[in-house]
Amino acid sequence: MTARCIMVLGTTSGAGKSWLTTALCRYYARQGFKVAPFKAQNMSNNARVVASENGEGEIGSAQYFQALAAQAVPDVRMNPVLLKPEGDTRSQVVLMGQVSDALSNMPWRERSQHVWPTIVQALEALRAENDVVVIEGAGSPAEINLSSSDIVNMRVALHCGAACLLVTDIDRGGAFAHLYGTWALLLPRERALIKGFVLNRFRGDARLLAPAPHMLQDLTGVPTVATLPMWWRHGLPEEDGVFDDRSLSTGQVTRRVAVVVYPRISNLDEFQPLKNIPGVRLQWVRSPVELAALQNDDWIILPGSKHTSSDLAWLRAQGLDAAIAHHAQQGAPVLGICGGLQMLGEALIDPHGVDGNAPGLGLLPLVTVFAHDKTVRHTRTRFAVDMADSAVPKATSSPSPWAAMAGVAVSGYEIHHGQTQEHAGMAAAGQTAHVCLPDGLGWCNAQGNVMGLYLHGVFEDSAALQALFGSTLTSPVPTLETVFEGLADFVETHFEAGVLQSLLQ
Repeated sequence: MTARCIMVLGTTSGAGKSWLTTALCRYYARQGFKVAPFKAQNMSNNARVVASENGEGEIGSAQYFQALAAQAVPDVRMNPVLLKPEGDTRSQVVLMGQVSDALSNMPWRERSQHVWPTIVQALEALRAENDVVVIEGAGSPAEINLSSSDIVNMRVALHCGAACLLVTDIDRGGAFAHLYGTWALLLPRERALIKGFVLNRFRGDARLLAPAPHMLQDLTGVPTVATLPMWWRHGLPEEDGVFDDRSLSTGQVTRRVAVVVYPRISNLDEFQPLKNIPGVRLQWVRSPVELAALQNDDWIILPGSKHTSSDLAWLRAQGLDAAIAHHAQQGAPVLGICGGLQMLGEALIDPHGVDGNAPGLGLLPLVTVFAHDKTVRHTRTRFAVDMADSAVPKATSSPSPWAAMAGVAVSGYEIHHGQTQEHAGMAAAGQTAHVCLPDGLGWCNAQGNVMGLYLHGVFEDSAALQALFGSTLTSPVPTLETVFEGLADFVETHFEAGVLQSLLQ
């Protein structure tokens, strides 16, 4: 078995490569093919824990969801190189699911010769096991300053003879220039692999596009094979950036969930299910003014961070620390996840130069020490049955929502260098944190309104959603399966007849 490869390229980042790749994974899977996704190198702080030869490792969240759409078991071969930005000029390199210090410290252009053999090995292993491999490119294939060290776009396409689609975001404007310019900058042998142009996020009457698609085909020989309408609520978590605020849940808003968006935010895709809860308004905040508008029933969430100390410094520079502390002092709910948990404590201690030393927000009597080795694993655990005993809010506040989690079993995943424990001096003085998850996974304050967890994915767990929102869930929350099926239906409807089948020939 040697799989046929189909590749989705984009004229720019954010053109729609990830979701289109996901849609094609499900489309071909339901045609009866054995399908796997692949992206040679991804740059994202949104990662998931998957199977690897060493037990468990990391891949980009986009490839994780693509694997589920393909009805395949996610594994590290689907994203052999993951770059996790820690600053504007540095990234942690994850190779086949494991952090590589050597590659992380290597100049950018020197990495390609070291990782290309691993990329080829991973791709060929997937081709040997599947009928179809749907490959996602990165950025633009026409970034000619990087072509000599390319390991993710046309070098991959040429290696496997992929049938390539080139997608552009027409909503941004300049789509035909983007398509033609990208095609023109490719080498002749690379142009030969481009089988179709895709216009994404189109609003209006598609008939008004004429005669541009035909003119473009006359210039390039490449047909425009799909015009995809704007679709705000397809339900797939975004890979990069925050979700579009125009995509709202149904019903009257009774609770706002404010997620603080610091520069190195990670794993933001885990909040996608909150958009589907009736009455919940998911809000992305960057200023104290936005937090000041919250009511006592509203939540503040400090999400994961790829560089906790620098994001904590940014948070203080914006004045968000005082706004978060004020919300907590009112007895209102504050939740920290992974890096957010670390921020809620008293101090960050970094003996190995992993993240940085910093004072915490002081909302939980905890101390985090960064270990050299990263914890990467799936976890199933249970919230403490006595959580409700600690969740006694101040008389001026509303009851803590976290008390509803008492005794609930949940599944999730961990990705963290930090190891957190109670502050010994504060504990000796009687200021202790209440354990809400065992094995150092979660704590609450004495009032019960501030909680910190190392467990990602709580809002993707149906038992947790039922505990937190059961009284408002009048219908089941949409599942990933319904999202994947909807994506496949969408491309089947809007691609020209026969095109998707022809890509396999």
